[in-house]
Amino acid sequence: MIRKIVHVDMDAFYASVEQRYDPGLRGKPVVVAWRGNRSVVCAASYEARRFGVHSAMPAVHAERLCPHAIFVPPDFIRYRAVSRAVREIFQRHTDLIEPLSLDEAYLDVTENKTGLPTATRVAIAIRHQIFDELQLTASAGVAQNKFLAKIASDWRKPNGIFVIPPDEVQTFLPPLPVARIPGVGKVTEERLKQMGVITVANLQALELSLLEQTFGRYGTRLHQLARGIDHNPVVPNRPTKSISAEDTFARDIPLSETEELIRRLAEKVWSASRKEERVARTVVLKLKTSEFTILTRSYTPIAPPGSCEELTAIALSLRERITLEPSQRFRLVGVGLSNFREEESLQSPLFE
Repeated sequence: MIRKIVHVDMDAFYASVEQRYDPGLRGKPVVVAWRGNRSVVCAASYEARRFGVHSAMPAVHAERLCPHAIFVPPDFIRYRAVSRAVREIFQRHTDLIEPLSLDEAYLDVTENKTGLPTATRVAIAIRHQIFDELQLTASAGVAQNKFLAKIASDWRKPNGIFVIPPDEVQTFLPPLPVARIPGVGKVTEERLKQMGVITVANLQALELSLLEQTFGRYGTRLHQLARGIDHNPVVPNRPTKSISAEDTFARDIPLSETEELIRRLAEKVWSASRKEERVARTVVLKLKTSEFTILTRSYTPIAPPGSCEELTAIALSLRERITLEPSQRFRLVGVGLSNFREEESLQSPLFE
């Protein structure tokens, strides 16, 4: 049976929530971030994005790109409350909801509660209810699996809907840039480019054995996604186990030269973690040597990291626990957060 999957992605969620609470911000370039040299952008309204401002960007850089931007400090209690209201709308239509973060989720509407005849009608109803009840806009993608639905939801952003019918998958995919495939970051994209792969059509032409030899298990995944194949079901209430970001250096470098990238990766991870309803306890640093040996160091402080600066400081301190020779070179570094817990469970009782 062909599944009917909807991917709903709220438009510029944090910024849109701030514009809803303060009508004076509507139509203006809003940047959700604390000011300061160490602060990063949590979200930017579409008015600010026109100037090149985007999430995870240093706030000082955003201010240079858009000097007249209005900076608003993030209010995650407010965002979580609105996210719960959006989730309640989803639940009117299906119980098969897989949240990815506060502002996006997969819904399996193969059988929906409201008796609507198509997944497209369900997506339209959800978007209308979000707008009518919460004064916010959402984009939606409709397709036969999660991979295609996620691509579709981004197709007509903001405030749009796009449908990929099953009989159009094989004409829709081939012209797409391979960077559209989830998991294809800059490093993988460059490696594929060196293999002559620019589009999904180029990827489809490669043998499975070559992809597995080059990318390991992810090569198998690439082979399937290039053909629109994704058997992963929508899994309700899947708790986040970890959030991480990593990057490969253009050349192998000594440990002493990794600080700048560790800082950038920590900013990305911190920004992503703010979309979670739970709090991470453990900071992880990952390094891969030029000989492909993977090293990890982790630390669980008494209280969870409370800021990007604190996360960065812990990640950098973990670097000091690498005891290899100074001549050792590294090809990859990663920063992560794990050991997620509910916020309430982290608070000590007032009286024992």
